[in-house]
Amino acid sequence: MVTAGLQRGFARSGIEVAGVKCGPDYIDPAFHAAATGRTSVNLDGFAMAPAVLAGLAADAARDAELIIGEGAMGLYDGVAVPGRSGSSASVAGALGWPVLLVLDASGAAQSLAAVALGLASMPGAPRVAGVIANRVASPRHGRMIEAGFAAIGLPLLGMIPNDPRLALPSRHLGLIQAGETTELDARLDGIADVVAASCDLTAIRASAGPTNDAPLQRPTLRPPGQRIAVAQDAAFAFLYPHLVDGWRRAGAEILPFSPLADEAPPERGDACWLPGGYPELHAGRLAGNACFLAGLHGFAETRPVHGECGGYMVLGQALTDADGTVHAMSGLLPVETSFAVRKLHLGYRSAKWTGAMPFADAGQRCWGHEYHHATVSGGAPGDLAEMHDGEGNSLPTAGHRRGLVTGTFFHVIA
Repeated sequence: MVTAGLQRGFARSGIEVAGVKCGPDYIDPAFHAAATGRTSVNLDGFAMAPAVLAGLAADAARDAELIIGEGAMGLYDGVAVPGRSGSSASVAGALGWPVLLVLDASGAAQSLAAVALGLASMPGAPRVAGVIANRVASPRHGRMIEAGFAAIGLPLLGMIPNDPRLALPSRHLGLIQAGETTELDARLDGIADVVAASCDLTAIRASAGPTNDAPLQRPTLRPPGQRIAVAQDAAFAFLYPHLVDGWRRAGAEILPFSPLADEAPPERGDACWLPGGYPELHAGRLAGNACFLAGLHGFAETRPVHGECGGYMVLGQALTDADGTVHAMSGLLPVETSFAVRKLHLGYRSAKWTGAMPFADAGQRCWGHEYHHATVSGGAPGDLAEMHDGEGNSLPTAGHRRGLVTGTFFHVIA
């Protein structure tokens, strides 16, 4: 909320603002785009090489006066692998960007300064430009926080009070998607009102560091086809902007279609991509959309189809929703999934493909992540890819292939 409030606050003052998101996240960048009016890109220190990070950051900065990037989890949280942790601190350090700490003040006062000082003095810490105290309960609480910061050398650049405007509805994978959030512009303006009234925007803008120029280097994921039919609606929304942009720059054409609107993959496409999203919330509707399912079957007879996470679930035999109702899916892959039996799968992954993929060669390793609550409830064992977690530990093989159709819970980043 603080990130979106700063982005909208600066943007409506006439500043060209760009958003970026540290790490693997589909939902937050869509809010950045709504707040700033421009696409927000993911900068992932685990999956992307340093040169790719630098190029994407420089590309984001070229038409912007200010970048407000959002971190992930705590400043130093990431994979326990030196040089590839993916933490917000590692990305900021690689880019030379300063960090604005946002610290939860509920349950603390002067101790907040000690937390900030500790974060700023960790070995190899990025430069901390200042601190915003969030959830400040009262003017007295604020004075106590200020007393703590008077004893250290870090500027306190804002104190945001508890305010109902800084809340948005959420579900099992995070916030309700930006495109589904009612009155989003008004909500963002309300958040920006609170942030602008509580923070020193002039000092925050002055604290920003430069972005070094660097050539744009795309993560090496070739387009799966020349004309790519991409499912795109509330059930299929999780596709990284840098991948789509990279495909376009490589000469591919993106052909969006909506399975929820019972649209088949466009016939002139020569590859189909079903991204992740929330098919478990729309399983009954998808199961009844005969035009979509028949079109998908016809497409798959002659052209490659790949599904990630939610798309993988729809390519399977059946999907059990939260109420335990079983819905027949496309039946293109020998797997059944369930949202009634849930287990959180979360973390970085690498996938080494056991056969040729539309976007990668056999034996090539791709980097990405998993984030889902659904489980495999039946079907044949998966052997599409040899899997490892973020620390390099072996995991069971995963994903399925049948004919020209492939799918896995794994989201590819690079």
